[in-house]
Amino acid sequence: MPNKPIKKIIFIEPKAPGYHIYSRWGLPRLGTIILGTMLSNHGYDVKIFIEEIKGIDFDELFEADAVGISTITSTAPRAYEIARQVKKSGIPVFMGGPHVTFMTDEALKYVDYVLRGEAEETIVDFIKAIEKGEGLENIQGLSYHLGHLIKHNELKPRCNDLDKYPFPNFSLIHGYDEAKNQYEITPMQTSRGCPFDCNFCSVTEMFGKNYRFRSTDNVIEEIKQRKPEWIFFYDDNFAANKKRTKELLQKMIDNKLVVPWSSQVRADVCKDKELLELMKRTKCAQVYIGFESINPKTLEQYNKNQTVEEIQEAIKIIHSYNIKIHGMFIFGSEFDDKKTIKETVKFAKKMQIESVQFMTLIPLPGTPLFKTMEEEKRLISHDWGYYDGHHVVFKPKSISFLDLQIETVKAMLRFYSIPQIFSGLNRFDIWTMIIRAYGHRVTRKWRKNNLEFTEQLKQLYHQAGEGLSSAGKEIHSAGHKLEIKARKTTDDLKEVFKKYRTTKKNI
Repeated sequence: MPNKPIKKIIFIEPKAPGYHIYSRWGLPRLGTIILGTMLSNHGYDVKIFIEEIKGIDFDELFEADAVGISTITSTAPRAYEIARQVKKSGIPVFMGGPHVTFMTDEALKYVDYVLRGEAEETIVDFIKAIEKGEGLENIQGLSYHLGHLIKHNELKPRCNDLDKYPFPNFSLIHGYDEAKNQYEITPMQTSRGCPFDCNFCSVTEMFGKNYRFRSTDNVIEEIKQRKPEWIFFYDDNFAANKKRTKELLQKMIDNKLVVPWSSQVRADVCKDKELLELMKRTKCAQVYIGFESINPKTLEQYNKNQTVEEIQEAIKIIHSYNIKIHGMFIFGSEFDDKKTIKETVKFAKKMQIESVQFMTLIPLPGTPLFKTMEEEKRLISHDWGYYDGHHVVFKPKSISFLDLQIETVKAMLRFYSIPQIFSGLNRFDIWTMIIRAYGHRVTRKWRKNNLEFTEQLKQLYHQAGEGLSSAGKEIHSAGHKLEIKARKTTDDLKEVFKKYRTTKKNI
């Protein structure tokens, strides 16, 4: 591609194809914003479009000298179509994120470049290289077209010094109003990586098992600058290093920076009473915990290193500190059946978990689970738009894929039932009542909007036949019938781009 001065760079984060109980907050992922901030600090004109916040301004998009798109697996179909439409105008397009890091050759069918893994160390040099039209071979982690070949440069080692990266500049986001403090909840990330290794999770493959974290002073400085009303710590495991977490919370107290906050943690936080006391003192309102299952065999398969008894104890102890819990459970392991799903709903109600997500197992690219499913030909769809935890995309072993889909939706409706909503009155817990009411509405809406998918599953189930223990070629080859979501997503985008181009021609 010929060298051309690059002044204006557009980043896009496509919207997810579905929604869930916390969709209404629409918090952006921070990776793209940090990259945009770095380029802005180097003098480039940067604008970030996050579709969950506000739509794309096509006038600005087609004035760009380069476009970068970030994608997770479920947003990949939309990301690819956006890339295809932009490339028609001759604008160089690059892509990054977990999905394309593991499905790089697939992504390069739609884009010019893929930045694999973490891109902060290379983003500025990469833009300068495409600007000059030379030096791509020196950009670590870059994949690109070289004639008729595809070149994959060696990955750059992950950076341990996270303090060197700038605080994300939210004013670069299209539609962001800094004067009105756009977000009720301010997203912040203080660490990367996870020392645990659940076989269905892509975090360790993307960010490593080495738990890297920003210095306490660096985080405190960002809180001082942001003056948040509420913080959501984006860390995959906020308390993976409990000593460091306690140090951060204590400094928040010392600096009078105590505001309500929430984050993802493991159930093992309950074992550290000092940590829990600090969480309470710093106004921790809610923790998101991936319990995953109450089936002991499933917990072992997932490599969770926790027991059902430990989960029960954790819930009781965390609740005793007046901290709410959002429990996340995954159905569809080798050992899960209808009984498992029904028992999980009873468990969540009995333990008075405030809110839940019952999701189906997602064989995400880059995980050992995905590799196993591919080898055993158990995937029934490669439409990435369905890889969101709400659609069954594989053949389980102890329950049919059709029953897994139906029972998971029923589980959500049973938990977010009308009686469950009003049970909060007994504890004068209005917040939980509101969340559960929203969960009830969202689940019913999801079921209605996905009737077509369920019908296709039924057809596939009857076509493949009952009793195929390993899914077999019949299911694997019939899976194309489920490729509805990607087609609809691309048709939607094609129409939008077509209308825009027609309008511009008529002006």
